[in-house]
Amino acid sequence: MSQTPEQRGEERLSRAEIGKDAAQSAIEATASTVGEVATIITGAVRGVAGALGGLATEVFEIREAARRAHRHAED
Repeated sequence: MSQTPEQRGEERLSRAEIGKDAAQSAIEATASTVGEVATIITGAVRGVAGALGGLATEVFEIREAARRAHRHAED
């Protein structure tokens, strides 16, 4: 005669507990993915801001060099 899982010392999970565990795993995976995407976006925004800041600095330097060149040409 075969034994039931309980008789063998095994636990049986109810459908509700299995569903809860599956939902919990899905939520944890989603949260992890959202965190990864947020990190990627943050890095991209930081990179774009740095590039635009560098461009602005170069434009200011070019404009100042042009002003000096005009003053020098007038002298």
